[in-house]
Amino acid sequence: MTLLIWILLALVLGLLVLGGVLFIAPYNSFVRQRNAIQESWRQVDVELNRRYELLPNLIETVRAYAAHERNTLEEITQLRSRAVQMSQGTGTEADPQRAAVEQELTGAVRNLMVSVEAYPELRSNENFLELQRQLAETEDRIAAGRRFYNANVRAYNTKVESVPSNMVANMFHFEKATYFEVNDAVRRSPEVNFGEISYRDEKSVPGAEQHRELPPQA
Repeated sequence: MTLLIWILLALVLGLLVLGGVLFIAPYNSFVRQRNAIQESWRQVDVELNRRYELLPNLIETVRAYAAHERNTLEEITQLRSRAVQMSQGTGTEADPQRAAVEQELTGAVRNLMVSVEAYPELRSNENFLELQRQLAETEDRIAAGRRFYNANVRAYNTKVESVPSNMVANMFHFEKATYFEVNDAVRRSPEVNFGEISYRDEKSVPGAEQHRELPPQA
C-alpha cells in the first residue's frame, strides 16, 4: 500500500512538472513578452507624439521664409492631423493603418528638409536650426524605438508559431503582434535636383532673369 501511494505521488508530481514545462512556463513567457511589446510601443508612441508637437512650429517657421513650399507644408499639416487622430485610438501595439500614415509623414518631412536647402536665410535662422536639431533627435529615437519594438515582436511571434509553445498560444489566444514598419524608400533621403532649385531661386528674386548668363554669340 505504501509503495502504491509513493507511485501515485510520483505520477502526480511528474504530471505537475510536465504541465509546468508544457503550459505554465510558456504561458508566463508569453505574458512577459507581451508586456515587453506594450512597454516598447509606449516608448515609440511618446516619441511620435513629440514629433507631432514639433511640427507646427517647424511649419510656421518654414512658411515665413519658403512660400514656394506651400504644398509640402499643407501635406505635412494634413498628415499630422490624421496621425494625431489615429494615435488617440491606438492600443498597446502598432496599428498597420497608423504605421502607413506615419510612413507618409516621415517621407513628407524629409522632403521638406531637402527642399529648405534652397533657402539660405531659413537655414541660418536660429529657431529653424533648433527645431531641425530637435526633430532629428526625435527621428533617431523613433528609429531606435521602432527597432527595439520590432525585435520584441519578432521574438514573441516566433514563440507563437513554435512547437510546443504554439499549443499554449492557441489555447490562451496569444495572437501574433504587428510590426511597426517603415519602407527603405522612406528612410533614404530623396535626391536633390539642384538645377530645379537654382531655377526656383531665380524666379523668386525680382530681375533674376535679366542677370542670367547669356550664351556666347556666334
